[in-house]
Amino acid sequence: MPYETVRYEVDETILTITLNRPDKLNAFTTQMLHEMIDAFDRADKDDAIRAVIVTGAGRAFCAGADLSGGGATFDRASRTDSPQIPLGPDGEPDLASDAARDGGGRLALRIFACLKPVIAAVNGPAVGVGATMLLPMDIRLASEEARFGFVFVRRGIVPEACSTWFLPRIVGIPQALEWTFTGRVFPAREALAARLVSAVHASGELLPAARALARQMTENAGVSIALARQMFWHMLGADHPMEAHKIESRGIFTRGRSADVGEGVTAFLEKRKPHFTDRVSRDMPPFFPWWQERRYD
Repeated sequence: MPYETVRYEVDETILTITLNRPDKLNAFTTQMLHEMIDAFDRADKDDAIRAVIVTGAGRAFCAGADLSGGGATFDRASRTDSPQIPLGPDGEPDLASDAARDGGGRLALRIFACLKPVIAAVNGPAVGVGATMLLPMDIRLASEEARFGFVFVRRGIVPEACSTWFLPRIVGIPQALEWTFTGRVFPAREALAARLVSAVHASGELLPAARALARQMTENAGVSIALARQMFWHMLGADHPMEAHKIESRGIFTRGRSADVGEGVTAFLEKRKPHFTDRVSRDMPPFFPWWQERRYD
């Protein structure tokens, strides 16, 4: 797929996905949705990619949904760039249809499923879906110019992109509700204090900091990172620590017999950097995935 709204750039083992509508503050469109999902699909299939950075071109990260459609922006019945929602037996739109799914949620779920670590480098304003798309990313870094806003109630809509699941788990329910109920835009330092972001950098230092962090990750065992990423995210919804124990036991057993573990231990004893050879495309253990995929219905 040729990309028009994002840039896809691989340097060594790090992919940088750049939202690329700088004249529109990288406002989110259906085309951008499809291109971002495709970019994450490509990243998962490419063993040469060991980490992903997401950032924005120009002075914004993402200003939210493109509102050029005016008051009908969120009226799916009047949109021509998305499938129309079929009618149910009662003559009303069938909201269980796949066509009714929120686009931001599709993207969030794709990032959630990613097998590579994902770092957000928030270079400027991140508002609406520009803020919620950050939540399933693993680590969020911000520039001093970054601003965040969960502004949905100010537009008369509700939070999207699975943010009612992600945001309270990251910052706690009181902070999630305060930001959402007020819809106010807040600075990077407030995001740092609430642990929405891990660090705040001067604008010129943001991408170098993200790349330095990504490089640390790429030196480690990719299959182990892929498993650990899904273990942590999925255990957020587990009802008992026994569920974690089951998966960790399977992971320890299967990885314990892998070439990566032999290399990792030997490299430690020999005081050298390890050279891991297992690949996500071929060496994920037989028990993966251990969950049943959820359907939209």
